[in-house]
Formats: sequence, C-alpha cells, structure tokens
Amino acid sequence: MSASFFIRGLIIGFSLAAPVGPIGLLCIRRSLAEGRLVGVITGLGAATADASYGAIAAFGLTAVSSFLVAQKVWLGVLGGLFLCYLGVRTFVSPPTQRAAAADGGGLLAAYGSTFVLTLTNPMTILSFIPVFAGLGLGVAADYATAAATVAGVFTGSALWWLLLSTGVALFRHRVDGGWMRTVNYISGSMITAFGIFAVVTAFRR
Repeated sequence: MSASFFIRGLIIGFSLAAPVGPIGLLCIRRSLAEGRLVGVITGLGAATADASYGAIAAFGLTAVSSFLVAQKVWLGVLGGLFLCYLGVRTFVSPPTQRAAAADGGGLLAAYGSTFVLTLTNPMTILSFIPVFAGLGLGVAADYATAAATVAGVFTGSALWWLLLSTGVALFRHRVDGGWMRTVNYISGSMITAFGIFAVVTAFRR
C-alpha cells in the first residue's frame, strides 16, 4: 500500500515541478553559470518546499493551510519582491566563464533562496489539497500512507531538478561569455517579470 502511494507521490511531485517558471529559470541559469551541483541544490530547495506543503495537505493540517491561504496577499508580495531582486541581480551579473567554487555558503544560499521563494507561494498547497483528497489523504489519513506520499513528492520533484540541471550543465562548456550575457539578460528579465506579475496579482486574489 505505502509503496503504491510513494509511486503516486513521485508522479505528482515530478508533474508539479516540471512546468518552467521562475524557479526553473533560476535553476537553468545557475546550472549554466555555476555548474550542475549549484543547479541541483537550487532545485532541492524547491523540492523541500513542495514536500513541506505536501505534508500539510497529506496530514490534514487545516489550521496551518488556512493560515497560509489567509496570508496569501502578503506572502505573494514578499515572494514577488524577492523575485524582482533576484531578477535584477541576474540581469546585471557579469557573464562567468567557469563555475564558481561550490562552497558551503554558496550552496546554502542557492538552496535557501528557492526554498523561501516556493514557500511564499501559498497557492502551491492548493494544488496538493485536491489531488491528495482524491487519493484519500488529508482527512484522518494513515500516517504511513501520508508519509510515503510526501516522500514520493519530494523524490519526484528532486528527480526533475536533477534531470534539468544535469541536462543544462552538459551545454555549459559550449556557452561563451557573449551567450552567458544573453542568458543573464533574458532570464533576469523574465524572473523580474514573474515578480512584478506576482505582486500585481497578489492584490487581485
């Protein structure tokens, strides 16, 4: 039983992570500029946040989910402003010819930034609630089943980020300074646009 729910959670996590948004752009850009490891760690931050929201939905923590949804305006604004900051910083970053040293501080910053960005989008939990409800989770769920599903969500999400960062990193050595500058301009502009959109739409919800 738990194994089947793990597989279902894996599929859910992979499917929810796959659409390319601001986190995907960050992962792509960091994989090109700083190497595969930084790209993977960037994705793992998002995978951890996905699993956290998945746990809230799976274990039926309605008080927490209700609080997060109630604060969606301010969380959306904070997340949008953070995206704008990252977008502008990416836009003005000088092109790099080689991966930076993957020290602990840099990896922690890569992980923490995407973890916070994903957590500041409470609508993420709303994508888990109906899916998990359809699986019979969220209301007096069996703890073993819920835990297996959440573990699957994390694994599926992490698998997507591993595949994305590895695939992108394969082309890193073919990207020269001019191309990297273009990548910075495009990804920085798009991330900033995502941030502005998040701030504007936060007040329309």
